[in-house]
Amino acid sequence: MKRLLALLATCAMTLGFTALPGPQAVAATGCKVDYTVTSQWQGGFQAGVKVTNLGEPVTGWTLKFAMPDVEQKLVQGWNATWSQSGSAVSAAGADWNRTLATNTSADLGMVGSFTGTNPKPTAFTLNGVACTGSVEEPPPVDPPVPGAGTPVDINGKLHVCGVHLCNQYDRPVQLRGMSTHGIQWFSKCYNTASVDALAEDWKSDLLRVAMYVQEGGYETDPAGFTSRVNGLVDMAEARGMYAMIDFHTLTPGDPNYNLDRAKTFFASVAARNADKNNVIYEIANEPNGVSWTAIKNYAEQVIPVIRAADPDAVIIVGTRGWSSLGVSDGSNESEVVNNPVRAANIMYAFHFYAASHKDSYRTTLSRAATQLPLFVTEFGTVSATGGGAMDRASTTAWLDLLDQLKIGYANWTYSDADESSASFKPGTCNGRDYSSSNVLTESGALLMNRISTPDTFPTS
Repeated sequence: MKRLLALLATCAMTLGFTALPGPQAVAATGCKVDYTVTSQWQGGFQAGVKVTNLGEPVTGWTLKFAMPDVEQKLVQGWNATWSQSGSAVSAAGADWNRTLATNTSADLGMVGSFTGTNPKPTAFTLNGVACTGSVEEPPPVDPPVPGAGTPVDINGKLHVCGVHLCNQYDRPVQLRGMSTHGIQWFSKCYNTASVDALAEDWKSDLLRVAMYVQEGGYETDPAGFTSRVNGLVDMAEARGMYAMIDFHTLTPGDPNYNLDRAKTFFASVAARNADKNNVIYEIANEPNGVSWTAIKNYAEQVIPVIRAADPDAVIIVGTRGWSSLGVSDGSNESEVVNNPVRAANIMYAFHFYAASHKDSYRTTLSRAATQLPLFVTEFGTVSATGGGAMDRASTTAWLDLLDQLKIGYANWTYSDADESSASFKPGTCNGRDYSSSNVLTESGALLMNRISTPDTFPTS
């Protein structure tokens, strides 16, 4: 896999755009695309892409479409200048075919790679106009209705106000969602069908993307893992969900061990995603065996890197004792309250596992929430090992408390890992069903039931 990603990175460098005059608009919906897979082999395929202009003549065109699976990658293309960013693919006309008269076509071709399934691309556009195969005037667009639409449609760019996460209307909101497992192990669980299910059936507001740094993660292939994270951000954006980019540090527990890697990673993803409204940055998953002073020092070096590219995004800082505000180390929130990170628009992470962490942890969270902006970026319904029986009573008490305090959360995990914290039974990610009782674990059924209840996002 690492060799394949290295090849893709090389291809991406050689498939850049040539400078062309600005494209002309295509009238109405005047284009159609015929996409045909001409051959396929294990992990790869070749496809022909025929684009026909049905509208007015156009000089200077760009065809764009979306790879519906995050694991699909463009390797090379011909008869156009090709590029890929996340799941978005572009093909710009060459010098010799850059003019398309009415009812004329350009025949393009590409080679791609994939893991798992190989669904056809979607959302073809020619110079920004959807290729529907007909020439029609687009219907009038109704003005947006406050409170209607996806979580991102309603809330827009988020920010911290006081001790709350607030939306574009400066009103406190609670995001409820799911965390991936390590994407180096469970990438097959994050595809078109699963992310569609998360947005449409689970009605999740949030996808937390857990990118381990060690344990076969980012340090083994920085470019490849950065690309995977960006692809999942795009998939969440396309479905109106927020994406939390989790720099999943766990072992070693001192985040300063990965300081240089963090600066490199966050400089890249912040520059790439700065214009998006749906991105939240979590800069250190679970610091452990390290002082709050050391964690704060790390945060105050990483945050400026993000701010240089994305000055307005919400950033979440991990806390001592596996992000327990120090409770698991025998401390409490006072060390953060008395010595906060010197930065604006930040929140602090709190993690719990319901069967292991009960009343004393809930008491600390309740008290801390009056002084600190908090986000439960990870929690489990089981023990801190990720296994054991689900503690329904403790989980319900936790979720009721988070609802009461308007504290957002992401459950560990939206995966089919062979552990009781997983939402799906083992083998689920080999199929297409991510919502029925046939595939959900006891934990998954409880979380889907909680998350799918209607949000109450205020707009005035």
